Amino acid sequence: MPNSDLILKVGMAQISPVWLDKANTIKKILDQIEKAKKQGCELLVFGEGLLPGYPFWLGLTPATEFDSKMQKEIHAHYVQNAIQIESGGLDDICKACKKHKMAVYLGIIERPLDRGGHSIYCSLVYIDALGKICSVHRKLQPTYDERLTWSPGDGHGLRVHALKKFTVGGLNCWENWMPLARTALYGLGENLHIAVWPGSDYNTKDITRFIARESRSFVVSVSSLMKREDFPEDTPYLGEILENCPDILANGGSCIAGPDGEWLVEPVIGEEGLIIYDVDYNRVLEERQNFDSVGHYSRPDVTRLEVNRERQSVVNFSDGSNDK
Repeated sequence: MPNSDLILKVGMAQISPVWLDKANTIKKILDQIEKAKKQGCELLVFGEGLLPGYPFWLGLTPATEFDSKMQKEIHAHYVQNAIQIESGGLDDICKACKKHKMAVYLGIIERPLDRGGHSIYCSLVYIDALGKICSVHRKLQPTYDERLTWSPGDGHGLRVHALKKFTVGGLNCWENWMPLARTALYGLGENLHIAVWPGSDYNTKDITRFIARESRSFVVSVSSLMKREDFPEDTPYLGEILENCPDILANGGSCIAGPDGEWLVEPVIGEEGLIIYDVDYNRVLEERQNFDSVGHYSRPDVTRLEVNRERQSVVNFSDGSNDK
């Protein structure tokens, strides 16, 4: 019988959000946690910005039009449905993780109080099996039109977490193409890499296997789904959004590559639900025998990375107050 500490049952929740509706999207997430527990999952991963959804309107409307009433109203609706962790926005999900002794990586749109509470960030949250939020990684660089609604993050969330024998870390979408961000996690001992995406095999089909081969780690890429009919009827300016909307906006593409860079689960297209796979830690050790980018195959005397993990804020108060 294999050592149970070496095997981790990973679940990929490839689902659509209830778009820009945080309350009902949370209900859908909780339902997936319940279903995953029944199948023995120990780590469950959701796509980028799933809670409450990806800003698809940016590519479907004149998003760069300055001082546009339409763009302002849609953005305000988005901010209203973003997640303020400090105010308990993830409490129900944390309770579910604790109840079911399951760790979760969840992509959210975060509205943090430490940046004033009005700007939003694409964040990847890790909640452990005790229901504790262990890291919140704000996407370092929003991609292309995402910059019209998301703010750039910082390095505070470039962290890894122990899960059985594994060391797990994660990045958002095109951050996975950033070699220095990847190296930061490799240097922390990562051997199970989580890559979250809004949903497209175009994104996952190449980089997933590349990261696995480069890092000699398992790579779990999880995407969401979104179809034209998934936009709620109460979406602001729904008619304008649907005018140029394709039938499929996000087709999934969730997949897993092993430490040799070969497929364990090929990209799953257009299917909503749970995808489950057991990963074996020993495979990491086997593949590190001939290459370890931050170990025996590194030259820190020649090239070395420095990472600033300070949480960035515009204001630091030094008033000598003892108020709590």
